Amino acid sequence: MTKHRYQDLTVIFDQCFFTDFNTRLVKGDDEPVYLPADAGCDHHRIIFAHGYFASALHEISHWCVAGEARRQLVDFGYWYCPDGRDMQTQQQFESVEVTPQSLEWMFSVAAGFPFNVSCDNLNGDYEPDRIAFQRKVHQKVASYLQQGIPERPQRFIKALNRFYGTPPLTLSQFPWPEDLC
Repeated sequence: MTKHRYQDLTVIFDQCFFTDFNTRLVKGDDEPVYLPADAGCDHHRIIFAHGYFASALHEISHWCVAGEARRQLVDFGYWYCPDGRDMQTQQQFESVEVTPQSLEWMFSVAAGFPFNVSCDNLNGDYEPDRIAFQRKVHQKVASYLQQGIPERPQRFIKALNRFYGTPPLTLSQFPWPEDLC
């Protein structure tokens, strides 16, 4: 049995957020999506891809970034351009992914789970600079650790620390990107 089961994340998420935010983490069979409550379902749903632990952490990070108004919109009303982006579109994509990926990295460390930054452009005509992007994500992590992590992600991090028996987050747990090679 693996240490990192998506079923554990659904329970941890429910314990942290269902009562206050009427939101559940749900394993999906296809692409991830956020669905607000509607006539067919009385609670909001963060649907992550195929039961993948990393997908669940990533989708939770987007939920943590979204404000109350965005949490009333399908996929938070975010702009998304799929894989196959040109240079300008890739740069736009990366600029909106820095914050959620910094939270995802912190969630991963709190769960003792490996993190890989995702430029998400395997089929594009532009090769992203993965190290430069991870440096931006690292800088955002450092900023959160120095200035304070917002309430929802902090609540989830503490729950992950308790469940997985990991220590509180410190910057030393987040290697500078060239140290990862």
